[in-house]
Parts: sequence; C-alpha cells; structure tokens
Amino acid sequence: MHRSIRTAVCAVAAVGLVFGLSACSEVSDAAKDKASDSVDKAVDGVDKAVNEEYEVTYEVTGKSIDSIQFAAGGGTATNPKLETVDKPALPWKKTVTLRGILPPSVLPIALDATGEAAVTCKIIYKGKPIAEESGKGLGAAGGCVAVSPIV
Repeated sequence: MHRSIRTAVCAVAAVGLVFGLSACSEVSDAAKDKASDSVDKAVDGVDKAVNEEYEVTYEVTGKSIDSIQFAAGGGTATNPKLETVDKPALPWKKTVTLRGILPPSVLPIALDATGEAAVTCKIIYKGKPIAEESGKGLGAAGGCVAVSPIV
C-alpha cells in the first residue's frame, strides 16, 4: 500500500514539475522578447548617433604657435581625418562638421626656445565651451579633446 502511495506522489510531483517548467519557458520566451526589443532600441540609438552630424568651432589663441592640428571630419572615431595649419595667424578659429561619436579635438603646438610660448584652445558647441586647455613655456601644447556632444 505504501508503495502505491509513493508511486502516486511521485507521479503528481512529476506532472507538477512538467507544468512548472513549461510555465517557466513561457515566461522565459516573454523575457527574451522584451530583451530583444531593448537590444533593438539600443542598436537603433547607436545607429542614429553614429550617423548624426554636429558642428563645433575650434578657437586657438596664444603666442609663438607653430602649428595647429585638428579633427576636420571624416575618418572614424578611432582614426579621424586630421588637418594641420602651419604658422597660423592668431587668434585662429575654424568651424568643422563632425559625425557621430567622432570626438572633436584640436592640438596647437608652440616650439619656442625662449620659453615665452603660450597656448590656449577651446572647443565650442552650440555657443558653449565643451573643452578648454592652456599651456606655457618651451614645447607648449594646450590640446583640447572632448567627447562627442551627441553621445
């Protein structure tokens, strides 16, 4: 008799386990669908950010600046297209259009043996500075790099 009760209890437990696991798989499928939707939205957001364009203005002031190198647009975020201006007239200003997560950057370089070189740079986005640096002395480099403002 005990054996038949044990068999019945095991059968009921097995049926309960089967129904419980199938319910979990239903929840799991719903959770997968929700996660998939979240991933799709994130991918859409990255795609939009990567293709969106923005404009920044580089400003450089100082004394004895030999060259200015800056991200001019084009290239990739890890390998941007850079342009160089030798012996720039100061103050120097340049507006460029960049795309996506490409970081705006400007690097003025002053190689003045007298030690009187001075460099200040700014990156302006929508009328507000998003990066500003200064440097003085021999080999002064007051480079500015900012995170893409659309990220």
